Amino acid sequence: MAMDASLSLWARYWSLPILEINLLLFANLSGALLLGLLVGYERSYHSRAAGMRTYGIVCMASCALTVFAGYPGFWWGQADTAHLSVDPTRVVQGIVTGIGFLGAGVIMRDGLNISGLTTAASIWATSAIGVLVGVGFYPAAILLALLSASLMMWGVKIEARLPALPAAGITLSFLPGHEPDDQAIKAAMRDWGYALAEGSLHIACQHQQVNWQFVLVALRSRPRAISLFDLARLLRGLPGVDGLQLTHARN
Repeated sequence: MAMDASLSLWARYWSLPILEINLLLFANLSGALLLGLLVGYERSYHSRAAGMRTYGIVCMASCALTVFAGYPGFWWGQADTAHLSVDPTRVVQGIVTGIGFLGAGVIMRDGLNISGLTTAASIWATSAIGVLVGVGFYPAAILLALLSASLMMWGVKIEARLPALPAAGITLSFLPGHEPDDQAIKAAMRDWGYALAEGSLHIACQHQQVNWQFVLVALRSRPRAISLFDLARLLRGLPGVDGLQLTHARN
C-alpha cells in the first residue's frame, strides 16, 4: 500500500496537465533566455563586464520566478493549497533576496576589470531552480539547470566568436616638465583604430610630471583593430612618454 501511495504521488507530479504547464514554462524560459542574450550581446560588444551569459541567466531565472507564480493550482502536483497559512511567494522573495547578498560577495573589482558577475548570476539562477523543484515543476527546473550550465560552459565561446570592440585601460606617465598635446595624441589613437573614452579620463600632476589614466575603445570590430601588444608599442613611442601601464578593460 505504501508503495502504491508513493507511485500515485509521483504520478501526480508527471501527469499530463503538469507536463502541459511545464511545456508552457519551457517556451517562456527559452524566450527569456534568447532576449537576455540579445541584450547582453550589446554589452559584450562594448567590452562590458556583464555580457551575454550574465544577462541570459538573470533574464531566464527572473522569468522562472515570475511565471511559476501564475499557476498555483499546479504546485506540488496539483495539491490542495487552500489550507496553506503561509504565502509561498513570500518564501520565494526571502530566498531570492538572501541569495542576492550571497552573489554580491563573489563580485570583485580590480582596477578597470570586474569579475564574478556570471558566477553571481548563476548562484541566483540556482535559487530559481530550487524554487521550481520545491513547487514540483521538475521538468522546468531540469531545463533551467541545463540551460544555465550550457550557457556558462559554452556562452564564453559564442561571445568570443561574435564581433566585439576590445577596450584597454591605459596609464601614461610623461617626462617631468613635458606638456602632452591631447589633440595630437587623440588623432594618433584614431589612426590606430581606437578612441579615448572621454568619461574615463583622469589627469594627475605630481612633481611636474603629468599622468593620464583613461580607457581606449576600438573603433572597429575585431580583428581589424590592432592588438593590445602593438598598441602598447605605439603608445610607448608617443612624444614625451616616460611610463606605460596597459590592461584589458571590462567595466
